[in-house]
Amino acid sequence: MRWENLTVDPEHTRADPALFGADAVTTRTFDSPEFRGITFHEIRARSIINRVPAVSRMSFQWTVNPYRGCTHACVYCFARKTHSYLDLDTGLGFDSQIVVKVNAPELLRRQLGSHRWQGEHIAMGTNVDCYQRAEGRYRLMPGIISALRDHANPFSILTKGTLILRDLDLIRQAAEVTDVGISVSVGFTDAALWRTVEPGTPAPERRLDVVRAFGEHGIGCGVLMAPVIPFLSDHPDRLRATVEAIAAAGATSVTPLVLHLRPGAREWFMTWLGRHHPHLVPRYERLYADGSYAPKWYQRRITRQVHELAEEYGIGPTRAQTPRRIRPSEPAQEPPASGPTQLSLI
Repeated sequence: MRWENLTVDPEHTRADPALFGADAVTTRTFDSPEFRGITFHEIRARSIINRVPAVSRMSFQWTVNPYRGCTHACVYCFARKTHSYLDLDTGLGFDSQIVVKVNAPELLRRQLGSHRWQGEHIAMGTNVDCYQRAEGRYRLMPGIISALRDHANPFSILTKGTLILRDLDLIRQAAEVTDVGISVSVGFTDAALWRTVEPGTPAPERRLDVVRAFGEHGIGCGVLMAPVIPFLSDHPDRLRATVEAIAAAGATSVTPLVLHLRPGAREWFMTWLGRHHPHLVPRYERLYADGSYAPKWYQRRITRQVHELAEEYGIGPTRAQTPRRIRPSEPAQEPPASGPTQLSLI
């Protein structure tokens, strides 16, 4: 495995030859049913705050990713290509060979405390899911959220994992001192499609329970309706059913995102498509003939349909990949009438 070829995303301006040394890797397997067939490579990372390349055109500049690889095993996952940097397979290897940055919480706390860190927004769950199954054993996120809370550093989390409910109280505490955005990914509600295309994830209904739970605790939660899968989840009736379920869960926003097929993910997805829906292969070859993204006309059509449905059901669209900013649910106490007025920044 090629650990040494991982380049450090510079938190500052300096680059190291690797994110971690090969001698720092511990490989483990666990015999419990939920981890059978999965190998964990525990490493001590040298950097945990990653700069997003400018060419990605994301609205955020910094991410934290405590894991590489993902047991959610979504056949379309764009992050599959990153496993090839370690000479790992981007198919089954991505689903079952999981890199765990076991020192992520302590490293993040140290980097947040550096005089060179400017307190910028940090996005999580934008590469692989930080609440995938491994988080139940390694419990890295409570330490990560605590560090962000203690430094009042703004952050957002995107997840398909219901395990985020374990950390709801920590997230509420963080929201009292900084801007926090929570989004859940639910691309469709069709159970048969979910079982084959997202086999390691909680069911869409359980993910919507997360949206509902956060809302009940005063933290609004948006839904990234991603991916909308051409010819499988894009029928108007299916779009309506999904948006209706999202609205019923109390989502504050819904943002559609059409399936994109980057190298690494494209090969794996097309293999899956040929096995489960072979009649669709020629249609996909035509739709994605020009690259990783569906044509603009198709994307605009889906976006328009979802936004119209969202308006009908009383929820509004938000820009893709834009972290929603929330405020504490408890109103600030009024200052004593006899004292000076203190303006609150919270």
